[in-house]
Amino acid sequence: MSTDQSDAANDTARSTAPTSTATPEPPGTGTPDRSPDRASEPGPATGATPAEQQPESGAAAGVLPAEQQPESGAAAGPAPDAELDTARTDKPHTTDKPRTIDSAESNGSTQTTDSTQATRPVDGRPSSTPEKPAEPGSTPGKPVEPGGDDGSGTDAKKVDGAEPETAAGTGDKAPNGTDTEQQDGKGKEKSEADKEEKDKGKKEKKGGKEGKDKATDGTEPAKPADPFTSFGPAPEVVPGRVGRIGRAVRRRLVHEWSLAGLGALVLAVLMTWPTLRYPRHTLPQDTWDPTLQAWQVAWSGHILLTKPAQLWQSNAFFPETWTFAFSDTLLGYAPAGMIGQGPEAAILRYNILFVLAHALALVGAYALVRQLGSGRIGAVVAGVGFAYAPWLLGQAGHLHVISNGGIPLALAMLARGHGWSLRHGYRPERRRSGWALAGWLVAAWQLSLGFGIGLVFAYVMGLITVVVLLSWLVRRILRRTRQPVGFRLLLADFWGGAAFAATGALLAIPYFKVAELHPNARRTAEELHNYSPPPGGFLTAPPESLIWGDLHEPVRSGLPGLPETTLLPGYVLFALALAGLFFSIWTVRQRLLLLVAVLAAGVLAMGSRFFGGTWTYLPLFEHVPGWDGLRTPGRLMIWVTLLLGVLAAGSVGAFAERARQISAAERVPPRPGPFLRLVTLLPIVLVLAEGLNSTPHPVVPVQPAAMRVANGPLLVLPSDQKTDQHVMLWSTSRFQDIVNGGSGFTPTRLAEVRQATANFPDQASIDYLRNMGVRTVVVLRDRVAGTPLQATVDLPVDTLGISREDVGETVVYRL
Repeated sequence: MSTDQSDAANDTARSTAPTSTATPEPPGTGTPDRSPDRASEPGPATGATPAEQQPESGAAAGVLPAEQQPESGAAAGPAPDAELDTARTDKPHTTDKPRTIDSAESNGSTQTTDSTQATRPVDGRPSSTPEKPAEPGSTPGKPVEPGGDDGSGTDAKKVDGAEPETAAGTGDKAPNGTDTEQQDGKGKEKSEADKEEKDKGKKEKKGGKEGKDKATDGTEPAKPADPFTSFGPAPEVVPGRVGRIGRAVRRRLVHEWSLAGLGALVLAVLMTWPTLRYPRHTLPQDTWDPTLQAWQVAWSGHILLTKPAQLWQSNAFFPETWTFAFSDTLLGYAPAGMIGQGPEAAILRYNILFVLAHALALVGAYALVRQLGSGRIGAVVAGVGFAYAPWLLGQAGHLHVISNGGIPLALAMLARGHGWSLRHGYRPERRRSGWALAGWLVAAWQLSLGFGIGLVFAYVMGLITVVVLLSWLVRRILRRTRQPVGFRLLLADFWGGAAFAATGALLAIPYFKVAELHPNARRTAEELHNYSPPPGGFLTAPPESLIWGDLHEPVRSGLPGLPETTLLPGYVLFALALAGLFFSIWTVRQRLLLLVAVLAAGVLAMGSRFFGGTWTYLPLFEHVPGWDGLRTPGRLMIWVTLLLGVLAAGSVGAFAERARQISAAERVPPRPGPFLRLVTLLPIVLVLAEGLNSTPHPVVPVQPAAMRVANGPLLVLPSDQKTDQHVMLWSTSRFQDIVNGGSGFTPTRLAEVRQATANFPDQASIDYLRNMGVRTVVVLRDRVAGTPLQATVDLPVDTLGISREDVGETVVYRL
């Protein structure tokens, strides 16, 4: 309370109070008589104020019981509107001034309480409104002392074990241990307990105005108000554009998928080393199929930039048509083929794609197993086992087989888009139509890389679609609770599935044309049997395996169709998958289903070696569209390896969870200790060790200078499957038409050309080539040894009507 307010209240009190009350009033003239026994009875502890303590009508605004109320004409003390502070103390307080005693006291009915309630006038104006009675339960019998010299009411606060505070604006100490204030013989008992409970906010605000910081629970002394509470907090610094970009980049770099992608890329470089040691001059495994595939990527990029309508009419196998469909096209890599020109650029491009394919396989399998519900360590084991299985080392020269990462990645995206996981089932709240659409597009891209592994993938996608539709139909028939799908998700599935189906249909048309024009392109049952692995093939590693290659040489020598029959997925992966059948995060039912799927894929991968394939592979080979183009059933090991990885992730995930449970009882926070962490990472190390390679990286033959200047159509001699694949790579400088070509089959006309030109240059071969439209023939001197061309390459041609020119290590004939 300020000094001005206190003075105003005191003046009002003096003007209305009697000036002399030293002599007690006789009984009957003031308040009714009250016996000492009754006066000493304490009031009720709780509840409403008893009737005998209620103020009379017209009485002063005090809160004394009825027996202690002054006469109706007595002056009323100031009744402020402010809230009251209640203080409690066990120590009585006395003042230096004698106090006057009203009629109640003269009758021996003095009443005291354990709490002191002071009244503050608002803005210095006394209040004539009677205040609420004092809170019952106060203890009578203790003397009530005045609050100051002038008789004005003052504030008091309870301070346990401390001296009373000085009343604001008076200089005297506030009364402590009382619940009433007497001024000039007139008792006043101030109480606003109910209002205090409702309006604590106002109390604190007004306490601040008086320079006090009141303790709300009455247990601490008042403190000066903090002047800084009037100011708001400092505004948060808003980063600029550069700061926001930097913060976003940092968040992305430490994200799980960023770390997974970077880790997969680094691991791919290390595990395929020395692929990137001389990336413009060497190729992994050999220089035959890799050069063919390097040409395929270069051709698709070149023709899509120049004449997209001529995509399927490649420059090889002149004058055949639909020649780009003679083997898997790797069309999905066409954007990479648009960069660079010439053989060196094609080799560099191939090596980069070779490394990236391994990284994508790891990321795809990791994403799929994580979406199914596995932990990070289990997902890494599955990803590493899928990308670096020992059997894939024998496929290092087949980029279209190594490029399998789109299969698990598409499945992971589709599962995420539909809110489904193996561990938690279908969760509608986790549906994401964008992820579902992206999954379909990735599946279409994977299909564009080739039907060698894409055909089986297409049928698996169709099978999954049929199973989902049938399950929905069964639930509808049985009238079970319908699970929401969502219109946007249905729309994404419709358009995504349409894009996938359209991609497959458009890509299949050229292959059906080739099968129609070249009946010898169809695979036979004899070829299928030659490339079908026996049961021992699943335990045999290819020679490119650093650990098992030499050890398995005796077994490998008895296998047919190498390297398509060495199909070891890894002994560690086998062991982890076997453990996953008994100790896993997957349910027993899920483990049994995974086991059945592994066995089914393994039986199909054996081709005709499983009881002749009568009831397994041969029905598919003979009746399912497109299946007769697959002569290597062993490539179904992609699915066996992926399913084994899921089983292995279950056992590793269960072990990791058990390690965390053990750590929870011993460490805070519950993280595995160093030893348990190393043990948990041991499966990853072992799986990686089995994937170490000793793959050779031979140097690619240098492009002859004549290939950079010769005009087409041209023929390079001698012609055979391996040489023609080099010629296709050399043609990437100009993409002139060439008669040469290498693929999964040899066209009839190319076989005739090779036979007709065996004795070139002679008149018969020259006439044959002229009738075909060939204008240039290039003979490679370094490859004629052991062929009829060795004796004819230096013969004169003056009588044949053609010209001859030596260009480096080649001889160029212009017809």
